[in-house]
Amino acid sequence: MTVLVGYVPTPEGDAAFTAALQEASRRAEPLVVLNSPRGGAPVSVDVAPDEAVRRMTERAAADGVPLDLRQTAHTGDAADEVLRVAREVDASVIVIGMRKRSPVGKLLMGSSAQRILLDADRPVLAVKP
Repeated sequence: MTVLVGYVPTPEGDAAFTAALQEASRRAEPLVVLNSPRGGAPVSVDVAPDEAVRRMTERAAADGVPLDLRQTAHTGDAADEVLRVAREVDASVIVIGMRKRSPVGKLLMGSSAQRILLDADRPVLAVKP
């Protein structure tokens, strides 16, 4: 089994990575970091910069946790991609970062975190920065 974390380079993403690394270490499982930009976007702020990738790789190595970073672009909803990869790698847990959104923001924009929490067929660990 594997620990899967949905990662974007934000404080919420960093908190999710830290929690996922701790969980992978505790469970003695490898860690899959999903940092998937939307396909077709000429530039994406969702892609982790090289420095963030280096830090995550070093932290995982220091903790003795095998890390698989996936940065393949996706189409459609990010929540669908997280759930698809969770099934693919047979994740024992999905770790996601959460941010506060207004009720109107949730209504108009939806919430990937909410979709993952409701649609996942395995445990989800949601963390805040």
